Amino acid sequence: MLKIAYHHIYCHPLPEKHRFPMIKYQLLPEQLLHEGTCIEANFFEPNRMIDEAPILAVHDPEYFYDLLNITLDQRAARKIGFPLSEVLIEREITIADGTIKASQFALQHGIAMNIAGGTHHAYSNRGEAFCMLNDQAIGARHLQNKGLANRILIVDLDVHQGNGTAEIFKNDPSVFTFSMHGKHNYPFKKEQSDLDIALENDVEDTEYLLILQKTLPKLITDFKPDFIYYLSGVDVIKTDKLGKLGLTLVGCKARDQFVLNTCRTHNIPVMCSMGGGYSPDIKTIVDAHANTYRLAQDIYF
Repeated sequence: MLKIAYHHIYCHPLPEKHRFPMIKYQLLPEQLLHEGTCIEANFFEPNRMIDEAPILAVHDPEYFYDLLNITLDQRAARKIGFPLSEVLIEREITIADGTIKASQFALQHGIAMNIAGGTHHAYSNRGEAFCMLNDQAIGARHLQNKGLANRILIVDLDVHQGNGTAEIFKNDPSVFTFSMHGKHNYPFKKEQSDLDIALENDVEDTEYLLILQKTLPKLITDFKPDFIYYLSGVDVIKTDKLGKLGLTLVGCKARDQFVLNTCRTHNIPVMCSMGGGYSPDIKTIVDAHANTYRLAQDIYF
């Protein structure tokens, strides 16, 4: 069965007219249930108070405890982009626990998902751009420390470079970071992933898919991962307010289909976090994310 991490805390109240579409975390599971893609048994609830050890295996203690105690300096807090509160930090911890548990389910069933996550702008010692704790980095290190995986490939197809993930694993040959993103998108000062593919503005479906199809199978052959994290951001769509690429909904779905089929063909467990999506119409965001779950059901179950 497809297992999906979800907790009501994911949908956190924000100030009116905030540009982050937090409501998608409520609407996405509702849509999956409504259309019959999922049933209640597909969803599991992560813990709101995670053991600190998996977080401290990735993040600096001083930074983590400043988050936990809401004692970050104002400049560092502003870079995160959310008003800091105890409940917001609890939300971030819950998302990280969802990714850890989904990773364990992926080992059992081949794939598992987190309704939220993809917090790839969180560095070891700071947060930015709506990201505070790097959920996939935490999940990857947890699997390694528990002896559940050795060589991990992170496939980050969000429109924004996974700068925090690149920094966390920059000197770690056991985790390969692959980011394919908009060249002229945030972050404007990029880190160096193990492989970065920076795309020009308005790249459309055919070109995007050709690049991905040439790249991902070769990475798997060369690196030989035994676990894959997939960050399936839907901000690659042409209508996205914070993206500069030109994919259609159909192209975005074809991207997900190729990644999941490739993982399935190579028999490598994959854990998916949703990442970004900022199209003006919330229905577009939810439909694009829902496609990832529809494909997971079709391909694996």
